[in-house]
Amino acid sequence: MSGNVQLLNDTLAAAKSEGRAALIAYLPAGFPTVDGGIEAVKAALDGGADVVEVGLPHSDPVLDGPVIQTADDIALRGGVRIADVMRTVREAHAATGKPILVMTYWNPIDRYGVERFTAELAEAGGAGCILPDLPVQESALWREHADKHGLATVFVVAPSSRDARLAEITAAGSGFVYAASLMGVTGTRESVGAQAEDLVRRTRATTDLPVCVGLGVSNAAQAAEVAGFADGVIVGSAFVKRMLDAPDDAAGLDGVRALAADLAKGVRGQA
Repeated sequence: MSGNVQLLNDTLAAAKSEGRAALIAYLPAGFPTVDGGIEAVKAALDGGADVVEVGLPHSDPVLDGPVIQTADDIALRGGVRIADVMRTVREAHAATGKPILVMTYWNPIDRYGVERFTAELAEAGGAGCILPDLPVQESALWREHADKHGLATVFVVAPSSRDARLAEITAAGSGFVYAASLMGVTGTRESVGAQAEDLVRRTRATTDLPVCVGLGVSNAAQAAEVAGFADGVIVGSAFVKRMLDAPDDAAGLDGVRALAADLAKGVRGQA
């Protein structure tokens, strides 16, 4: 069975044709529970997200700030497994028809087996994978199997990436390019800043792939700011924080849905 890279490509192209950026939400699998995590992904999509990244919880999430680390810890203590991540992708995609990616560090895939992981993600209806710590020069095996199974390979670029390095990364990727707008870990911030705009400009000079910006967006005004120069706006910590701060699971889902609706207005310039 082939994965849904084409659905991802079509979704991003449709947003562009509407003259807006895509809204991409991030939520970890297994948080607050496996079932609760599935409902959260569906709530984000129902609220207005175009795409969701499902995080594979990791015990040492080097890119993730304290909010996502807290959620990952809850998921890991609950016993989340790769099978639960696949189930999250499968059920969320089946319920919404929208593209779902997995965001994961390389080590869990390496242990699980590249062929097994890509085959199962495609079978679940996944659109691809975001691999923040997989060096491009070590990615040939992954890309071979991802291509075979119709999955996007999304690499992360940072403000520290030199232009030649950007070209190397974007040439190897597919789906979109994840531009980390700030050096350091994820989390909401007061300002997204000029650094992100410069990174998008430099990245676009090397590729026709959409360039989507993550790390720091938490409200509609910031989403509108980023949407002014990027092809997609990626929001993670703000969604997770809505769930962490909620008095109960139902309120958490309402919070996710409301934030997605607010951010969806932002990317459309209606904030």
